[in-house]
Amino acid sequence: MYTFSNRLKIGSIILMAVGLLGIIGGFVMAPGTVEEAKAIVASHDDGHGGGHEATASHDTEMAHAASTDHESGHDASHDEHLLSQLKNRPWAALYVAAFFFMMIALGVLAFYAIQRAAQAGWSPLLFRVMEGITAYLVPGGIIVFVILVLSVLHMNHLFVWMDAEVVAHDELLQGKSGYLNPTFFLIRAAIFLGGWIAYREYSGRLSLKQDESTDDSSFKLNFRISAAFLVFYLISESIMSWDWIMSVEPHWFSTLFGWYIFASMFVSGITVIAMVTIYLKSKGYLPDVNDSHIHDLAKFMFGISIF
Repeated sequence: MYTFSNRLKIGSIILMAVGLLGIIGGFVMAPGTVEEAKAIVASHDDGHGGGHEATASHDTEMAHAASTDHESGHDASHDEHLLSQLKNRPWAALYVAAFFFMMIALGVLAFYAIQRAAQAGWSPLLFRVMEGITAYLVPGGIIVFVILVLSVLHMNHLFVWMDAEVVAHDELLQGKSGYLNPTFFLIRAAIFLGGWIAYREYSGRLSLKQDESTDDSSFKLNFRISAAFLVFYLISESIMSWDWIMSVEPHWFSTLFGWYIFASMFVSGITVIAMVTIYLKSKGYLPDVNDSHIHDLAKFMFGISIF
C-alpha cells in the first residue's frame, strides 16, 4: 500500500494554497465598473506604447484616423462588452484548468477501459495506477459541473448562447436553440458525468473483488461492462467536446473536433500514467513493472500523436 510522504503532502498543500490564492486574486482584481475596465485597458495600452516606437511606420494621417475610429467606437454598448470580457477572464482561467485536469482522469479512464476490453496481457500491473488517477474524476467532474451550472445561472458569460438577448439578434443561434439550451445542456452534462463515474466506480470494485476471487467471474463481467462503456464513451466524449468547448464559440464548428479532444486527453492521460509509474518504481513499488511497460505506454502516446 502506497502512502504519501509528509514532504509530498506539504508540497501539495502549498501548491493548492498558491492556486487558491491565485483564483481569489483573479476574481478580486477583475473590474467591477466600466471605469475600472477602461483604466485597465488604458494602462495596458500605455505599457505597450513605448515598445513600438522604433518600429512604427504609419504616417500621421493614418494614425489620426485610427485614433478617431477608436474613440468613436467607444460607445456605451462597447464599454459594457469590454467590462463583461474582463470580468469573464478569471472564470475562463478557472474553467480551462478544471477542464484540463478532469480530462486527464477521463483520458486515463478510456485507456483503462480499452485495456480491460482488449484483455491486454501487459497492462494489469498498471491497473492500480490507472484506478488511482481516475479517482480524480469524481471531484474534478463535480467542479466542472458546478461551473456549468453557474454559467446557466448567468454568474459568468463563458457561453454566449446562454444570453437570451444575444440569441434574439442571432439567426444562427436561434437555429441551434433546440440543442443549445441551458436545460438540455445540463441534462447532457449530468448523463455524461454520471456514466463515466458509474463505470469508474463499478469497474474499480470488480477489480478489487477479482483479487479476492477464486474464479474469473469478476474479470469476465469487467470485460463486458468495459466494452459497453467504450461505446458510451465514444458517443458522450464527442458530444461533450461540442458542448463544453466548441459551443464557447457557437458560430464555429468542426466535424473532427471530438477526435482532437480525445487525442489530447488520451496522450495526456497516458503520460500521467507513465510519470506516476516511474515515480512509484523509484520508491520501490511495482516491483514487477519493467522498462517494457514504459515502452508500451510510449508506443501508445507516439501512435496517437502521429495519427
